[in-house]
Amino acid sequence: MTDALSTGTQLVVGQYRIDAPSGAVWWSDEVYRMYGSEPGDLTPTVDIIRARTHPDDRARVSRTAIVSLRAGRPFSSAHRIIDPHGKARTVVVTGRGQLDEDGAIARVGGYVLDVSPVAREVLDRESHRAVGRAMVSAAAVEQVKGALMITRGLDEADATDLLGEVAARAGIPMQSAASQVVSELRTSRGEPDDRLQAALDAVHSVDRPHGHEAQLARRRQSTRR
Repeated sequence: MTDALSTGTQLVVGQYRIDAPSGAVWWSDEVYRMYGSEPGDLTPTVDIIRARTHPDDRARVSRTAIVSLRAGRPFSSAHRIIDPHGKARTVVVTGRGQLDEDGAIARVGGYVLDVSPVAREVLDRESHRAVGRAMVSAAAVEQVKGALMITRGLDEADATDLLGEVAARAGIPMQSAASQVVSELRTSRGEPDDRLQAALDAVHSVDRPHGHEAQLARRRQSTRR
């Protein structure tokens, strides 16, 4: 899957799976190349993934994944990886755990998106903002659907259904809901999945005051009394 964030720039997306009991890791060909290797040149392991994660990002990435998996929800993290030649890439890694019959994590799977083309000149603290700016450049509905597919591992149909449910809850067209989500993403910070969820939660009917507008309306009413 390319052009996943609807930026107009061809972005490479790969898949991965990790078997929790054995620690065995599977990468698609795209992920091998992101990590600076050709498919089959090495056997991917959790230790290799950790070693090639930028030292400044390792603790945050591990913390994000552990907290999300324990809570039973998908995770997403934007961070840097360093290949054996010293080349740095900025990637967005998403994942979700699958439970066994005892309720323990049996395996983790998800996507790795190389966002280096849109984040080449920014440091880690700017990487989430770069992804947000890239997403804003396309049509709102397709943009939000793409974000849902990447951060939550949804297919296009499920992403469309979820956006439709958000719009129906607010009583507005899907296009209006998507535009509101895009607007929220422009100024939000934090992990991509948290930002996206907050933007979805903020979708509201266009015919009622919202946020600071509601506060202004209450002040006007108070002044008139």
